[in-house]
Parts: sequence; structure tokens; C-alpha cells
Amino acid sequence: MELIGRVIKDGRVDGTALVSSEPISFFGCVDPETGVVTEKGHVLEGLSIRDSILVFPHGKGSTVGSYALYRLKKNGVAPKAIINQECEPIVAVGAIISDIPCVDKVDISKIKTGDSLQIEGNKVRIL
Repeated sequence: MELIGRVIKDGRVDGTALVSSEPISFFGCVDPETGVVTEKGHVLEGLSIRDSILVFPHGKGSTVGSYALYRLKKNGVAPKAIINQECEPIVAVGAIISDIPCVDKVDISKIKTGDSLQIEGNKVRIL
């Protein structure tokens, strides 16, 4: 299946989906040293986003979240790529400055945790 979205940060990447039905804040809710989601009660609490293709509706929280995503990348624990239903400026800036491919305007309900994905430009392929 191929889904078409809008490119926020161009790139090509293959990986495994980690899907959240809830928004994510990278500042204060994801450990910058390990990439583990620490937000209490979050559907991904206790899971690592490292090397995943992280799929979530949109970001939330402080503008510092852009730099928190950059820190995750510098520490080697960031996702390989991000897919959003609606990418807001915090995640967009974070993806751009961190060189993490990012696509939005995608029907994320079609993607499940564990799916093998390929992102190429605005195309998201479920393999």
C-alpha cells in the first residue's frame, strides 16, 4: 500500500513503524539520553523511539521540543523518520535541524506498530 503525504524534510528511509494515537512532546516526555518515552500514561510509555519510523498525530508542548529532538539525534537515539497526520512547527523545525525525514498529511490510521515502512519523498509505502 502506498500513502501520499507532504514532505516536511525530504529523505529516503526504510524501517519499522512505532505508532502512537496520542501526540508526543519531545521536551520532558522523551529521555534525551535513551530515547525512551517517559510521559506517564502515554501509550508509548517505556518504549524507545530509537531507530523507529515514529508515527503520531502531531506534536505538543514547548518550542524547546525542536531542540530536544535535535539532542536525541546528536545522542544517537532519535527516530529514523517521522510521519504525522498534521506536522506543526515544533516537530517540523526539529526534523529539519536534525536531518530526520518527515512527512505529514498522511492517514496514519492505515499504519500499525511493527509495519515495515519505506519513505521516499512524499510517498510512504507499507511493505
